[in-house]
Amino acid sequence: MANQSTKNNYYYGLGRRKSATARVRVTPGKGEIKINDKPASEYFASSKYLINKLNKPFVVIDQVNKYDVSAVVDGGGHNSQIEAIRLGIAKAFVNLNADLKSTLKRADLLGRDPREKERKKFGLKSARKQRQFTKR
Repeated sequence: MANQSTKNNYYYGLGRRKSATARVRVTPGKGEIKINDKPASEYFASSKYLINKLNKPFVVIDQVNKYDVSAVVDGGGHNSQIEAIRLGIAKAFVNLNADLKSTLKRADLLGRDPREKERKKFGLKSARKQRQFTKR
């Protein structure tokens, strides 16, 4: 297993989405999810939808409340951070057990969403917006 720490017995996964980056450690435990040293319910207190989105990898492999997650995430908004953490959790599960790869891939949890914000171009108002064209 390439990304396993033998000393602390955790499995590592890196997830990215837009400008959010999440470094995730999965350890056997009781199902506690900590993000930047805060419980997930406190970090994403505004939305139950985001918490459900975060738990999808556990539901897909039927391992709810069997692993603890510790994530350090920076950049992006809440939704991008959730998707980055979710990708990190899925990659950590693949490091834990390679047989789970096909299951997680079928559930669309192992693909990185490559869409990024497009940069502003010189001479334009934003990335693509131009001044109004006048014929005369």
